Order: sequence, then structure tokens, then C-alpha cells
Amino acid sequence: MAQTITKRAKDLVQAAVSSVPAISVDDALALVGSPDHVFVDLRDGTEQAKTGVIPGAIVSSRGMMEFHIDPDSPAHKPAFNQDKTYVFYCASGGRSALAAQVAMDMGLSPVVNLTGGVGAWTKAGGDLE
Repeated sequence: MAQTITKRAKDLVQAAVSSVPAISVDDALALVGSPDHVFVDLRDGTEQAKTGVIPGAIVSSRGMMEFHIDPDSPAHKPAFNQDKTYVFYCASGGRSALAAQVAMDMGLSPVVNLTGGVGAWTKAGGDLE
């Protein structure tokens, strides 16, 4: 018997994009190196290795993010224990919106989603390392 999927991926992404605060590429470009902001790359390692990451970003694949945020997890990353604004991004903004929604549900705050992701970042002339 075939599964009956009641929510489509695009619907979940659309809901997350609607509920998570967003930041434009133009505004985000000015935040690289800011002591008050942390960029979080949620793409998988293959994507990160292929294109690079925003300078200074935390790398945390979408599949491990919850474990990296949770201070009780053996995989916890202390970079998530800072009183800073977290700028989540992925390739185009969908996965990072979903991740940001979960991170906020976990209590991480403030979190914003980079509109357009790395695609918009590079198109706007943003550096990757």
C-alpha cells in the first residue's frame, strides 16, 4: 500500500520561511566578522567542501544541528552557547529555514534565516573560504 503524504516538503519550507525571521544578503554581508553574530552553514559536508563557507561560519549539517545545539549531547558545539544572533544558511534558504525553526523550538535565540542562502550570497559578491 502506498503512503499517503499529507504535507509536502515545499509546504513545510513555506511555513518555516513564514515563521522564522529573515535577513537579506545585503544586510548579512555587513555582519561577517561581527562580534555579535554567528553564521551557521547547514549544508552537508560535500556541499561545504565544494563551494566553501562564509568566513568564520560554524559548520553544522542539517542532520546534526540538534545535537550540536544541545549542551547535553556528546556532539555539542560550544559555539552554540554564545549570547549572539545566529544567522542560518544553506544553499537557497529552505533547509536553513527548517533548521532555524527547530533551533528556535529548542530555545536558541535569536536566530535568523539568510534569504536565498549561499546562492544569493555568492551572486551578491560575498566571500567564501
